[in-house]
Amino acid sequence: MSVYDERREELEKQEFMMGAERGRLAVTLDLLTDALVLVGQHGVYCQSARQPGKPAMDIQMISKCLTDAKELVSDVMGELRRKREEMRG
Repeated sequence: MSVYDERREELEKQEFMMGAERGRLAVTLDLLTDALVLVGQHGVYCQSARQPGKPAMDIQMISKCLTDAKELVSDVMGELRRKREEMRG
């Protein structure tokens, strides 16, 4: 099933409030946040042998990639907002 089908209501709500592009990016941020939560939970049980108290290295790398992706998406949303405001004003 497509993400557009699975997340139809959430997409419609966000697209209505923010416009198509920013609305889809907002849903993308929510999905990335959900993935980070799941990775964080897994990291609790999958500890590093070399660094006690820290998640395994692959979990750390996945978490970093997801965090970086969220930052990039958030930046794009900000740019779209700024451009939209410039066009209005």
